[in-house]
Amino acid sequence: MHKHAASCLVALLCALVVPRVHAQAGAPRAANPPVPVAMPSAALRDAFDLAGRGLLDDAGLAAYAGQPLAGWLEYAALRSRLDTLPPARGAAFLSRQGRSPAGIAFRNDWLAALARRNEWTAFLAAWDPTIDDAGLRCLNAQARMALGQADAAWTRDLQAVWGGSGTSLPAACDAPFALLAAQGGLPDDLRWARFDLAADAAQPGVMRAIARGMATPDAAALGEQYARYIEAPDASATAWLKDARSRRVAASALASLARKDPDAAERLLAQVGPALGFDEGERGRVLYQVALWTVASYLPDSARRLANVPASAYDASLHEWRVREAIARRDWAGALAGLRRMPAGQRSDSRWTYLEARMRELTGDGAGAKALFAQAATKPDFHGFLAADRLDQPYALCPWLPAAAPAAKQAVARDPALVRALQLVALDRRGWAQREWDDALSRMTDEQRRLAVEVAQDNGWFDRGVFGLVNVGGKRLPEEQRLYLLRFPLHHDATIRREAARQGIDPAWVAAEIRAESVFDPKARSSADARGLMQVVPATGAEVAARLGLPWTGGNDLYDADTNIAIGTAYLRQLMDRYGGKPYQVIAGYNAGPAPLGRWMAQRADMEPDLWIETISYKETREYVARVLSFSTLYDWRLQGDARRVSDRMLGIADGPRKGFACPATDAAPAAPAKPAKPAKPSLRERRRR
Repeated sequence: MHKHAASCLVALLCALVVPRVHAQAGAPRAANPPVPVAMPSAALRDAFDLAGRGLLDDAGLAAYAGQPLAGWLEYAALRSRLDTLPPARGAAFLSRQGRSPAGIAFRNDWLAALARRNEWTAFLAAWDPTIDDAGLRCLNAQARMALGQADAAWTRDLQAVWGGSGTSLPAACDAPFALLAAQGGLPDDLRWARFDLAADAAQPGVMRAIARGMATPDAAALGEQYARYIEAPDASATAWLKDARSRRVAASALASLARKDPDAAERLLAQVGPALGFDEGERGRVLYQVALWTVASYLPDSARRLANVPASAYDASLHEWRVREAIARRDWAGALAGLRRMPAGQRSDSRWTYLEARMRELTGDGAGAKALFAQAATKPDFHGFLAADRLDQPYALCPWLPAAAPAAKQAVARDPALVRALQLVALDRRGWAQREWDDALSRMTDEQRRLAVEVAQDNGWFDRGVFGLVNVGGKRLPEEQRLYLLRFPLHHDATIRREAARQGIDPAWVAAEIRAESVFDPKARSSADARGLMQVVPATGAEVAARLGLPWTGGNDLYDADTNIAIGTAYLRQLMDRYGGKPYQVIAGYNAGPAPLGRWMAQRADMEPDLWIETISYKETREYVARVLSFSTLYDWRLQGDARRVSDRMLGIADGPRKGFACPATDAAPAAPAKPAKPAKPSLRERRRR
């Protein structure tokens, strides 16, 4: 139905093979009260609309001076008339806004407009040397050319742009590069350096363009020959000069061919590799792609081709595929051997710990399996929950509910950049809001950032719990994985419960689908035109609405939360009925569509659900199914305080025993203080966050 990236639930800091546990009871409550932020008025919303249409003049702007979004309103008004805006007016805005998010956004647009207008003096006056966009840097080079400033610094700057990429550069670079070449600033050593990058990236068009400027006809002809080979590799490379560049180009060409035709790439490698003297790295590059694109479709030669890849060429992905391919063939011993070849860090992940336990179980090593299940069961994710089911023990969960002084949260809520971000979200200007959010967080401590996420969710921007925690600014903060109330927001829960009951669907599953698809953003829209909370495409929405007798005026109806949940939940029921009531297959079909699902069901019809999920050939769908099932468990915890067993949930068993949660104790204090969830009776609507 829709392929949507979402963050995976991964391991927490609570890992003991035989844990002591602290039991938890009841659905959780947030530690800090909500803090609302003033939202834009209807008049301001109308003003933004007028500004976007070029109908708001400076007098109209003056009415909103001093408001948080005054800068963005002015940006919107100026952007609509960039091609006629007087340079002094643009310069005045930049002088006021500087490097604020609105100023940066305007500067980039303004520079492009000044270049279109050939107003190069104004362009250089507006230039910011921190800009790293290649297109704008080439426009800067054009400006300096036009003003007679093509000096040594100009040459160095442009050479840096030239050598920074093996892929195509913007058209704005063509004229400066032509002058650079005419002045002798692109000697063959620089050309060959970029040519090699283009060859590595399998970019024959770029290779050809570079080769045309080579100093000698022979060098140009050689570059052209290499470019043609990337496009259509054959045995002709066996006659090439046996040097490093020939090997580099041939290996890149054969690796690229392997993605489309692994059989042909393998045949050519047998001829070209020995003729050019491929080393292990070059052979491994091709054999890796041959194996990967064979095993990704579970073709008959998969095992042989995986075995042919040198150990030095193996990465985490290929290690996974070696195990997965053996499971698909029901070669439990082979899968176990593949698991043992994984690096220790990869093998210790809960997925592979659980699967190693399963392979040991299937090969008769019950004791070894039990120990590994116990290890995996300390992790609060899909495979950890499955392992806990095998051992009939509570699910591991160590929620962290940090409390803060009310004044601290209120201070964060007054941060001007955060206020602007939240108001821009309310105006459905998410790109601008993201700029303000990033600016706000750049000045915050970790505690303030976590409070900013709370404030964002209090005011309806729910995905900040996904994109504002754990991995932030190049830092990984694993303790924040335990901030479940922030990472798994819950909204529209009364509607979720009502529609789930109407369709006989677990409400925790519906909430999990919403978290995976849109992170509770009712305005979400995908590149495939899937819309709203459950990412329903308009054609499906129209069909389901007609069947339900719901009013339907068009695809925009899907942006209404109640309508979207009603249609999405009914569609889940429809898929359940079509696929025999097995949620794990329904979830796969919801993500990948009916054709791939039908193929996977036919290929491994009688495989146990956990192994069937692991052998799904699409990485996105494979991870999506596991993610939704684990999210369902966490939303059960949010809604009820306990959870349906994942092993039952996969199969659609609604009347099985429910599981509690417990936090495995550790010998050392965790990186951040953990507080168990406060007992509370489940309610029809948890505190709504605006």
